[in-house]
Amino acid sequence: MRKITEEAAFREAIGSRGLTVAVFKTTWCKDCHYIEPFMPEVEAAYADRISFIEIDRDDLADLCQELNILGIPSFIAFREGKELIRFVSKLRKTREEIEQFLDRAIAVSDHLPSSV
Repeated sequence: MRKITEEAAFREAIGSRGLTVAVFKTTWCKDCHYIEPFMPEVEAAYADRISFIEIDRDDLADLCQELNILGIPSFIAFREGKELIRFVSKLRKTREEIEQFLDRAIAVSDHLPSSV
């Protein structure tokens, strides 16, 4: 997963024609560490359909405030700079729940016309 540390890089990543999922985490979040062991396999399974980026909420606090990132980890799907859907809950996220979110993100993206 590509780590983003600057707002400009974030805007560039989510501005692409393809589907980008941003994962907002922090180093001190136990639920963020819980998903780490299986996320590389999830990324590999979706590699041909989704680009993944990771943002540390503490590194880009202003951006996270703008995006209303309260719970972590948070997953937000973007295409062409626009938010499509997000997956946020106060409960620990399972691999199955994350994959269901990714499938929904793909479905939403596939049903939207390209603005380019």
